[in-house]
Amino acid sequence: MNFDLSIKQMLESYSDAMPQVDKLREILQQTALLGLTRHHFFEHAVFYGGTALRILYGLDRYSEDLDFSLLKPDLDFNFSPFLEGMNRELGAFGFELDVAIREKNSETGIWSAFLKANTFSLMLSMYEKTKIKGIHPDQKIQIKLEIDTTPPLDHLPLESKLVKNPVPFYVSTYTLADLFAGKMHAVLCRNWQRRVKGRDWYDLVWYIQKGTPVNLVHLRKRMEQTKHLFLGEKFGEKELLERLHKRIDEIDWGLAKSDVALFIADKSRLDIWSSPFFHDVVEHLRCMDGMNV
Repeated sequence: MNFDLSIKQMLESYSDAMPQVDKLREILQQTALLGLTRHHFFEHAVFYGGTALRILYGLDRYSEDLDFSLLKPDLDFNFSPFLEGMNRELGAFGFELDVAIREKNSETGIWSAFLKANTFSLMLSMYEKTKIKGIHPDQKIQIKLEIDTTPPLDHLPLESKLVKNPVPFYVSTYTLADLFAGKMHAVLCRNWQRRVKGRDWYDLVWYIQKGTPVNLVHLRKRMEQTKHLFLGEKFGEKELLERLHKRIDEIDWGLAKSDVALFIADKSRLDIWSSPFFHDVVEHLRCMDGMNV
């Protein structure tokens, strides 16, 4: 593989303490976003979720997936041409990856795709073999891409955010208050049967520490869409806090910490995690209803 100089510069910019696989994943994520930008994907969609917080807003945890939402509902939207263009762009930067597309889920309206490659082969093309540590020759790297074709609102304000690498470019995203609404929906409504996603709770603490309000209009629409609220049911700050406190008491915080520990460098930050801690944290939550905080 012949890697673009900017990719090698990206590798050198990361801290030595950051795991090599996480460096590689972030470089792939940003290069994939560049490919989507160059093929005009963000004329139709926005970037959101944990990786958006990491890349656009400096969230201090690693993230695996690339999540997108259409600007307005379109059940006929076809993700495939954009993915093909993105993969050609990745190839131009020296990355040889397979793209596996999963057809849209008719119930959720979600398109899924996976970028896959042999981790060791990619690392070997960028590092000397002696510098590659802790990676099995058969280990695979995978990045999941998902796009929601049925967003609950089609008039949310957008922000254009600069991504500096591998070359400077812009992507569209929601405001932080609306990104928080999406995360709050995950905290309250995600199916926990198989495992607790501690990453959601880590991000919730991050939003509250920043003083970001959650947009209740957006959150209500998401909860109505997934049948976690009846249409027109009263749901304001009081009702949100009641549901949060109830949810906190349901969580196995040991499992939550195990989930997020893989994605943060300073694991001691999780020592405080417990039901009492989160009950106290959410009391500092700020809300906005439309434009009113």
